[in-house]
Amino acid sequence: MNQPIAVGIAILGPGVVGRGVLAILDQQRDLLHRRTGLRIDVLHVVGRDLARHADLAKTYTVTTDARAAINDPAVQIVVEVMGGLEPAGTYIAEALNAGKHVVTANKALLAAKGTELFELAKHNNVAIGFEASCGGGIPIIDALTRGLIGNRIDALIGIINGTCNFILTQMSQNGWTYADALKEAQRIGFAEADPALDVSGRDTAQKLAILATLAFNAQVNEADIAITGIDQLQAEDIKFADELGYTIKLLGIAERVGEQLALRVHPTLVHQGNVLADVNGGFNAISVYGHAIGHQFFYGRGAGQMPTASAVVADILGVAMGTIPHAFARLNIYPGKLPPARKLPFDELQSRYYVRVTAHDVPGVFADITDAFARHQISLSGVYQKEVEPGTKLVPVVVTTHKATEGAMRAALAAIDSLATIKPTTVCHRIIEQPQEFA
Repeated sequence: MNQPIAVGIAILGPGVVGRGVLAILDQQRDLLHRRTGLRIDVLHVVGRDLARHADLAKTYTVTTDARAAINDPAVQIVVEVMGGLEPAGTYIAEALNAGKHVVTANKALLAAKGTELFELAKHNNVAIGFEASCGGGIPIIDALTRGLIGNRIDALIGIINGTCNFILTQMSQNGWTYADALKEAQRIGFAEADPALDVSGRDTAQKLAILATLAFNAQVNEADIAITGIDQLQAEDIKFADELGYTIKLLGIAERVGEQLALRVHPTLVHQGNVLADVNGGFNAISVYGHAIGHQFFYGRGAGQMPTASAVVADILGVAMGTIPHAFARLNIYPGKLPPARKLPFDELQSRYYVRVTAHDVPGVFADITDAFARHQISLSGVYQKEVEPGTKLVPVVVTTHKATEGAMRAALAAIDSLATIKPTTVCHRIIEQPQEFA
């Protein structure tokens, strides 16, 4: 076996993912050498509490001094897996200014400060590897920056938050309430004690911003994306959707509409014949539509220690071999100098809709509802109402529509909720149709 080429790294954050990275580098050392000719030397492990990481100190140099680790001349790659905006952002900036490549899994930081960090990396002739920031172990960043680089991407649609997907799976398959599903997600470690970032849809939006920037060669920020989470989703609508042949998923959607991008995150009715409807539990999946390759589907574990660590290690090796730095220097698809995305105004978005109205059981109520839709040029594709017991005062009426604009739908909903025969607030969710291949 040839003498391996040594590459020194510092790992910031020996938490769940950091320990997964250390495990792969240690357990697969010989395999990685045979494949790449490299020997990855972990020179520093930086944590906040030395006592907590006493077991690692038997094998590695464990320290609380991040700056000393970053500035060690033998360190070529700084691996940030500590999470959060600070001090991670400061440490990454210092590493880039010190001429060190960076590998990070920190999607929140990239969503908030990605533009300045990528510009800083370019200025210092170093690279940022960030495969683990979106989709866990799914190699979607590699696909967008390499495998699909010859395609004009027309749509990117993803289930990219495992916490929300686990909750929705429990609600749809087991009939659980949102509260019970969230509690179980927290118990098994899928959800944080404060789940707001996940269930609000912001985590999905942050990942979508990163992916859409790469896919559409335009700078997309979290603020560009219309966001609705799952925290207000009602079990009743999941049941009705199932009876109509749909499954509700939290989707991140970026679609090309002429010269503009439609960008949104929201609970969505997905037809049960669509492959996205079968993505359950903590798994993630991303559909990408390219002009030449058509529909590509990327599926795998979207979170967890080892899937995320796998993506981090892939980036460490890609940086060490020079493939990521070369692409980073040559490709004009990374945040930084890209033009801002031309966003489709949300009111101009066209979609099909699911609407659940709570109506008083009185004559003329159907006419009131259909008239409100007709006045706003919204055509109905179906009306669904179960029989109710005699004397029931309020009944759910579910309608599905043909395509309409978001603005028209909002106006129609306001008109419906103003009716004396209706109990507000009417529920509305969007229905996604499979984008056309080779459009």
